[in-house]
Amino acid sequence: MKTNDIRNSFLSYFEKNKHKILPSSPVIPYDDPTILFTNAGMNQFKDVFTGNRKVDYKRATTSQKCIRAGGKHNDLDNVGFTARHHTFFEMLGNFSFGDYFKEEAIKFAWEWVTKEIQLPKDKLYVSVYETDDEAFALWEKIAPELKNGRILRFGKKDNFWSMGDVGPCGPCSEIHFDRGEKFGTGPDDVVNGETERFVEFWNLVFMQYDQTENGLVDLPNPSVDTGAGLERLASLIQNVDTNYEIDLFQNIIEAISDTTKSKYTKDLKSSFHVVADHLRALTFAITDGAGISNEGQGYVLRRILRRAVRHGRILGADEPFIYKLIPTLVNEMGDAYPELIEKQSHVINVVRMEEESFDRTLDKGLIYFSDALKKIESVHKLVSENPQDAKKKASDGSIDEDIYHSVVKNPKIIPGNTVFMLYDTYGFPYDLTEVMAEERGYTLDETGFNQAMEEQRKKSRAAAT
Repeated sequence: MKTNDIRNSFLSYFEKNKHKILPSSPVIPYDDPTILFTNAGMNQFKDVFTGNRKVDYKRATTSQKCIRAGGKHNDLDNVGFTARHHTFFEMLGNFSFGDYFKEEAIKFAWEWVTKEIQLPKDKLYVSVYETDDEAFALWEKIAPELKNGRILRFGKKDNFWSMGDVGPCGPCSEIHFDRGEKFGTGPDDVVNGETERFVEFWNLVFMQYDQTENGLVDLPNPSVDTGAGLERLASLIQNVDTNYEIDLFQNIIEAISDTTKSKYTKDLKSSFHVVADHLRALTFAITDGAGISNEGQGYVLRRILRRAVRHGRILGADEPFIYKLIPTLVNEMGDAYPELIEKQSHVINVVRMEEESFDRTLDKGLIYFSDALKKIESVHKLVSENPQDAKKKASDGSIDEDIYHSVVKNPKIIPGNTVFMLYDTYGFPYDLTEVMAEERGYTLDETGFNQAMEEQRKKSRAAAT
């Protein structure tokens, strides 16, 4: 079953069950200053759930474009190095606004999963909130196959959802898929065990309370908010090990291979995944009106693009290349999201200009970074072999004094001034340098970096007066 077919099946199923199919909201939340990017299907319905906006429907279903790369939900640093993290992904959802509640939500979920997409029942587990006896009993009634120990209770961390410190909240029930013993039989290979054996793919949230400053209050019209990761579902249905092996990514990965002249091998998989994922985040965000800049959403997108460019270098791309991949993505997803076709030329121009700008400083910055590590290693060797001589050379300027003092404290820390130079002169975001350092076994002197930043701000303020 292709990814597009899964999306269509979900929306069609809920349409048959009297849900109104609504378009995805943009990934740029123009009317919600509390989040950088749209990160869940319920975002566009937040005011409906709270009663602040009236709509002419009681049931809705969507496939929501989501980006998680900033704020509370930030998957950026994990992307490329895990099987399922993305900055951009699609979230399938069905919603009830004071209409049906737990029983119907569970019935719909079980029927779609076992009859429409036909996941094997013996591979399914569900989790419920530890005190939600109603949900537990409903699962036993609707899915008696799960009675043999496959309905599990968990605490607030795993099975209670809230919009924030105040607002609608409630217990949730998650559906998990057991990928089998080949993915692990250890004590951590359990539901909610954070390993690759059990994959959570659908969360049913029962919004029945309002969290106030004085505690929980029952909502007058309990509602339902569900979210299922499309890419995760596709990986389970298509029986592949990672989200990046589903059909949706295959043409993109092939285009990356053709453009960079690199083969999709075990050693290079992570870089392929980074580029494929970041291509989607950039294309959808810019299509929906975002720009690339030094603040807010624009800064996050700049970080995403520069991370993709650096991984492109690992793949052998020594000139701008990401913009060349955009037509492949548009061809892959333009039918589901026609705005991609409409804005394709604009997105290509924005990405190409940003790539060209960063490309001019990237090589010089990488050389500076490499030279800095060589200096650190050289000073470390000198300190280890002849500490008195090293101290003397630091005093008379024969070796870099900042590096000397840093090495004496910890030989695996890159001094703050070095990190600041990469940031200020070569345009390397702090977290990009951090990732590069981690790959080589180093950490960054964050305090020293912040001090250098503050000194720069003081100079700028003084120059302006």
